[in-house]
Amino acid sequence: MMKVFTYPDKKKWNKIIQRPVADNAELGKTVNKILEKVRNKGDKAVLQYTKDFDGVKLKSLSVTPDEITNADKLVSNELKTAIQQAKKNIDTFHVAQKDEVKIIETMPGVVCWRQSIGIEKVGLYIPGGSAPLFSTVLMLAVPAQIAGCKEIILCSPPSKDGTIDPAIIYAAAICGVTKIYKVGGVQAIAAMAYGTETISKVFKIFGPGNQYVTQAKQLVQQQAVAIDMPAGPSEVLVIADETAIPEYVAADLLSQAEHGPDSQVILITTSAAFATATTAAIEKQLQDLPRKGIAKKALENSKLVIVATITEAIELSNLYAPEHLILSCANAIEVSKQVIAAGSVFIGNYSPESVGDYASGTNHTLPTNGYAAMYSGVSLDSFTKKITYQQLTKEGLTMISNTVMEMAEAEGLTAHKNAVAIRLK
Repeated sequence: MMKVFTYPDKKKWNKIIQRPVADNAELGKTVNKILEKVRNKGDKAVLQYTKDFDGVKLKSLSVTPDEITNADKLVSNELKTAIQQAKKNIDTFHVAQKDEVKIIETMPGVVCWRQSIGIEKVGLYIPGGSAPLFSTVLMLAVPAQIAGCKEIILCSPPSKDGTIDPAIIYAAAICGVTKIYKVGGVQAIAAMAYGTETISKVFKIFGPGNQYVTQAKQLVQQQAVAIDMPAGPSEVLVIADETAIPEYVAADLLSQAEHGPDSQVILITTSAAFATATTAAIEKQLQDLPRKGIAKKALENSKLVIVATITEAIELSNLYAPEHLILSCANAIEVSKQVIAAGSVFIGNYSPESVGDYASGTNHTLPTNGYAAMYSGVSLDSFTKKITYQQLTKEGLTMISNTVMEMAEAEGLTAHKNAVAIRLK
């Protein structure tokens, strides 16, 4: 069960906010070996690793048009309706992020502007296995389409029978993604980063994953491919006072704990009585979970902290920089204004993190492992590059010429000065 800290001294806070981590030295060696083999051997290496790690021998990595058609028949009408509603909300939220091109005249005759251009080729990584995340397809493919990315490829690990979960395929299809591949783990990141005979090399890779996938993304980022962010094991932090409802908070904590044994959940509360009630609620709800074993393991890495004030709770939360932050306390809107480090914030007793995971409209691909202190979650901007433009009239160049020539000469860059001077003759 969760480790309890009661009114800890601030000197102990750094210990409290530590995440569970793998041995990065060994992890790096393993990941590098897979990356290099895929880089050199292409499809052959990917197929071999799929056999070794996923336990399935594939003849082809591609999901066929027939499989896409068949997936549509295998998804229930109820789930299709839910996926379509979620897609609509995600689309609405991300379309609103489009920037209007503003032409700015910085001085007479000198105009500048900036325009968003969709990244031409993007790769989406969708975790599969025991919890196929078809919701992540929507979170990545919807903004990719809005941004105007010309080539979108999707990789997801196959199950033992050599298929990808039909809900993943259905979600991809309704987002217009048809280049779907049965490959997961480090080998999927390698295939998208370097390209193989079947899978195109992309310019940017998106999507969450375990520590192996995260390490692979960080390593390929050093080799001419961009990534969205370091998105590793899922985490949630709940700040609660006596106005919170123990059963709700327990459910929120368990909803993250069931993601994986390396997930982490933290409860910070100003009420010892609430802490006791929530612990009991966790024990009770845990018994009914199909993924009880996974959640129990995650809870061993998790913490319950009792502090004196909500201000102190926010201070500790900002230091931790959680992926998801739930504010179950009085005046939650006011409290939210003090948040400076979090991936996504859920305000009040009726804003469960699950809603953001699926359908409120915000993106659930978020920075973990403390990266919320300096990274944003995925948005429309993540799928674009910003290009700046400027245009000067002859009069504009004349007006700005002395400024540019003086600065160029001071830096010892005579050719820069001449590029202006020659136009004034």
